Amino acid sequence: MESAAEPAATGPDRRIFWGAAIVTVVLDLITKLIAEATLLRTPGISVFGDWFQLRLVYNQGAAFGLHLGPYSRWIFFTIALVAVFVLHRMSRGSPAGDRFRQLALGLVAGGAAGNLIDRIRSSRGVVDFLDVGVGALRWPTFNVADIAVSCGAIALVISMWREDSERAQTESASAA
Repeated sequence: MESAAEPAATGPDRRIFWGAAIVTVVLDLITKLIAEATLLRTPGISVFGDWFQLRLVYNQGAAFGLHLGPYSRWIFFTIALVAVFVLHRMSRGSPAGDRFRQLALGLVAGGAAGNLIDRIRSSRGVVDFLDVGVGALRWPTFNVADIAVSCGAIALVISMWREDSERAQTESASAA
C-alpha cells in the first residue's frame, strides 16, 4: 500500500534551519577572528592543563588533516559549496514539523559554510584553534564549525532513524 507523500517543511520549520546556520557561521567567524588575534604569536594557551588548550593551526586540508595536494583548497571549497546546497535542498524537502531535522541540517550547513568562508578569505587554510588531548595523544585541532558539523551530523542520523522507526510502526499498524 502506497502512503501519501508527506508535506514539505514550512516557513516556521525552515526558520530553524536558517537560524541555526546563521548563528553557527557568526559564532564560528567571531571565534576564529579572536583566535587569530590572540593566538598568532603564542605557542598556545592552556585552559585545562594539558587536556584542553587554545592553539592556532591553519588546516589546508579537511577533517583529520586530510590533504589532496596543491589543489586541496579548491577541492574542499567545491565539496563544501555543494554540501551547503544539498543541505539546503534537504531542508526544503524535510517532513513538515520535523524541527529537530531542520536544526541538524542548519548546524551542518552553517559549519560547512563557516569553513568555506575560511577557504575564501585566506590561502593559509581553515582556522582551527581548539586542541584536546593528553600529552602526545591529541585529537586533531578543530573549531566551532567542526563542532556544529559533528553535532548536526549526529542529530541528522537520529532524526532519520526516528523517521524510519515511525514509518515502520505505521506500516506494521496498517498491515495488521
